[in-house]
Amino acid sequence: MGDKINVTLPDGSVKPFNYGSSAMDVALSISEGLARNVLAAKINGEVRDAVLPLTQDVSLQLLTWNDPEGKSTLWHSSAHLMAEALEFYFPGIKLAIGPPIANGFYYDVDFMEDSFTEKDLERVEAKMKELAKEKMPFIRKEVSKQEALNYFTEKQDPYKLELISALEDGNITFYSQGNFTDLCRGPHLPDTGPIKAVKLLSIAGAYWRGDEKNKQLTRIYGITFPKASELSEYLEKLEEAKKRDHRKLGKELELFTFSQKVGQGLPLWLPKGAALRDRLEQFLKTAQRAAGYQQVITPHIGNKALYVTSGHYDKYGADSFQPIRTPDPDEEFYLKPMNCPHHCEIFKSRPRSYKELPARFAEFGTVYRYEQSGELHGLTRVRGFTQDDAHIFCTQDQVKEEFKKVINIVLYVLKTLNFDQFKAQISLRDTENKEKYIGTEENWQRAEQAIIEATEEMGLDTFIAHGEAAFYGPKLDFMVQDALGRAWQLGTIQVDYNLPERFELEYIGADNQKHRPVMIHRAPFGSMERFVAVLIEHCAGDFPLWLTSDQFVLLPVSEKYNDYAQKVLELLNNSDIRGLIDDRNEKVGKKIRDAELNKHPFMLIVGEKEAEAGTVSVRQRGKGDLGSVAVEEFIAIVEQDIKNELSTN
Repeated sequence: MGDKINVTLPDGSVKPFNYGSSAMDVALSISEGLARNVLAAKINGEVRDAVLPLTQDVSLQLLTWNDPEGKSTLWHSSAHLMAEALEFYFPGIKLAIGPPIANGFYYDVDFMEDSFTEKDLERVEAKMKELAKEKMPFIRKEVSKQEALNYFTEKQDPYKLELISALEDGNITFYSQGNFTDLCRGPHLPDTGPIKAVKLLSIAGAYWRGDEKNKQLTRIYGITFPKASELSEYLEKLEEAKKRDHRKLGKELELFTFSQKVGQGLPLWLPKGAALRDRLEQFLKTAQRAAGYQQVITPHIGNKALYVTSGHYDKYGADSFQPIRTPDPDEEFYLKPMNCPHHCEIFKSRPRSYKELPARFAEFGTVYRYEQSGELHGLTRVRGFTQDDAHIFCTQDQVKEEFKKVINIVLYVLKTLNFDQFKAQISLRDTENKEKYIGTEENWQRAEQAIIEATEEMGLDTFIAHGEAAFYGPKLDFMVQDALGRAWQLGTIQVDYNLPERFELEYIGADNQKHRPVMIHRAPFGSMERFVAVLIEHCAGDFPLWLTSDQFVLLPVSEKYNDYAQKVLELLNNSDIRGLIDDRNEKVGKKIRDAELNKHPFMLIVGEKEAEAGTVSVRQRGKGDLGSVAVEEFIAIVEQDIKNELSTN
């Protein structure tokens, strides 16, 4: 054992340190200011406690609040801090799990005979702030399985005991801070000091392990920051997010609804919502036709054998809806969870030649997946949704070029709908757990390489995520940032060598021999439901003009001008410009305010002067009065605005 170890920093420099030094010691050697901001460390690619001793040569990245892993570590530690505060006020509670999430953390708690309400959040929050100021160190301790069982048996905590029973001896750790100890793998902060600003946000019900058969626990959500100003900024965004909530705006704009009688997670599209969705579909269909796609339609159910062949039954059968049975005892059907097996059968419906490839089959296909009721959320998590699905069957030599063409379609969609901030996630296999995937090593390597090369050649801003691939192939996921800075996974493109193998798909090559095609799965929107939800929140219901249900509203200043308003309406409708007349017996000021609330892009005010001159007085949402123009001139304004919105230049 040597006295020195070498630490390689992200800039490539190598520095010697004493054996047993920690990442925090490395930070202190650089500057005390840096050390104050270090929350955790990435050691040989693994996020660990910054105070753990280093016992071998390592590559090291010091993690601060500016790193996603740094935020996650602070929020994970905050969950433990909240649990300590909860135990102070509610001794005897049973704690389940308390992980960090995308924004903050939660803990699932069994309050036993006690009740916990929104009113309790404030005092628990205050206790967390008090405890954080004590700068209590997070102490990691390795324990045997028996020690762990003994500890939580004494605490009579069935949830921790169930978790421990599934763990291997020799791989169990506890973390303690102050008067609190928890079963945890870590990592955690050096101490509670960096937790400066605390807000407990809400409570909800959550079944233990997501199973409705288990007891419902109380889930407490919170978020913390190293600066009070950052919490204030976050809470402002949260208020804005509430205003933009697609469930709220969807109701106000009469786009969609839900019915308990129809069923949870099954959206009903109202006329305006259906029209908006149809415009999105036609927009993509136009782009697809230009790119050589052929439209297909497949049924909403499929024989069990179809999904056994595809592999979906083995992977997802237990979590799908119950089978559909017919009078024939040998028949069993399932609601369609995916469109791709059906498209494989379309390709296989007749012999194919290499001259027909690439064959591009597109479908707005509705699929069904059983989601736990507690996981359902507006349009973003539903049980029935429509994918803008397409499957490209091509030769191996065509894969990269076809993949790049699909990227172009996705970029066109995102740009047209003003999603300007995004990154492309290259989702690869979990290299440590390859048994989760189907297919040969050779095919996986070829597919992964094709995606990496295509994104490099397209100049995309990408990052690699191991373990995020589909079970049948790697993929490219577009992580889109909305107007509030939240990231959403929307479009996806996948390369698949495996389903063509499982379905024994073939084409006759130039050599007159049979060959196996490669399959590319793609969905630029992802799903219509989720995309519309994200779009509503991104633009706060102010849709682009080409997409808006009612592009204008005519506002007669009195009922004397309703007939003239009707003539203008007919002229505009004949020019494919959508709108309506507000002929209520109200003052024009109230009509304007209501039109603003209903997010009509244009308000056309008509009175005596306009009726005599054949004009309309134009008021544009967000821009104010544009003056009086001839009806034909207004038509030209709208047409030019739409042309600009749909332009890819």
